[in-house]
Amino acid sequence: MNSLQFTAESSSNGMIERDFTVGDVPGVLWSPASGAERAPLVLMGHGGGTHKKHLAMAGRAHLLVTGCSFHVAVIDAPGHGDRPRTAHDEQEIAELRKAQAAGEPEGPIIVPYNARLAELAVPEYRATLDALQELPEIGADGPVGYVGIGLGTAIGVPLVAAEPRITAAVFGMMWPDALVEAAKQITVPVEFAMQWDDERIPREAGLALFDAFASKEKTLHANAGKHVDLPLLEADSATRFFARHLGRVVTSPA
Repeated sequence: MNSLQFTAESSSNGMIERDFTVGDVPGVLWSPASGAERAPLVLMGHGGGTHKKHLAMAGRAHLLVTGCSFHVAVIDAPGHGDRPRTAHDEQEIAELRKAQAAGEPEGPIIVPYNARLAELAVPEYRATLDALQELPEIGADGPVGYVGIGLGTAIGVPLVAAEPRITAAVFGMMWPDALVEAAKQITVPVEFAMQWDDERIPREAGLALFDAFASKEKTLHANAGKHVDLPLLEADSATRFFARHLGRVVTSPA
């Protein structure tokens, strides 16, 4: 089993930020700046073409850490952030850019590419969870959530389907093609966000993925606007969702 090694630490805005590696996979763990109380963990998955410390990740972490006193962790997906791209990564990205420039559908390229990334990333997330739960401030018996949009959903759906320690999840904005069978295995509470006027992922595709989840408690948030218009209020909603299901009370962020 790969152990967790902390490589850097800083503190600001009510959070301690610790860079770490598990094997050769880099990640970041955000924790409350004060108090050593054991607290739930929320794993996050970043979007395609971004990285573990992208503004969206740091913003969500701040809400979860300062609003609920959670620990929050994210790792770089294969070929993203501090992880080098392979020749296959470069080829897939070039094909995607070509399709975008020609106004052609992106799904036929993104879906299989993300499925390949998920095959690599799911065991990495599970190894990371193993390592994080060895920390005394997290522990092996505490509740765990997962949130990821876009690529974070492509990785997160098979992860949550395979990982019984994750007891609540937030997903959104991804084609269903490679995810339906895994979604049918998910029974934990789910919150799902989509853009009603998404020009990249057809409305019917988003609805099909939401419908596939076997969860008795699942909520659909359909927001007006294009793909890039996902409102910031979804991050606030996800924070309240995890507070309900991981056993915390939301307070005003520091």
